[in-house]
Amino acid sequence: MNTITHLFVYGSLRSGFRNQAYAYLSKYFTLFGQGYVKGKLYDTGEYPVASTTTDEKYLVGELYAINNINEFNWAIEQLDDYEGLNVEPGETPMYKREKAIVTCEHQKIEAWVYWYNKDVNNLLEIASGDLMEYLNSKK
Repeated sequence: MNTITHLFVYGSLRSGFRNQAYAYLSKYFTLFGQGYVKGKLYDTGEYPVASTTTDEKYLVGELYAINNINEFNWAIEQLDDYEGLNVEPGETPMYKREKAIVTCEHQKIEAWVYWYNKDVNNLLEIASGDLMEYLNSKK
């Protein structure tokens, strides 16, 4: 069985944010490199979200690999909780975790990505697909 043990992050879990969740991430995962995945990035006004697309649009982010394969399931469950996947019955999770192909270091690697699980039609698209670049341009 091919177990996916990589995680692609494009928002607050990127190393430049250094928040509490990143501290957790970096305890269990090692940065593999900068990468990109097909998708669109949006600004909700409070936080970034991303959705899948068939367009030639890409998210810029970081690819991480689990340090200890035996800790993967526990570590990803904690991140699922952080991303709001664990909701009360009848509620819709804000994100969904799905497999995607990430290009990193001239390689195609299957990784988990947290996609926004709600409507993006009224959100501002971040054309560059790069949250760090977008935030720096607003300063």
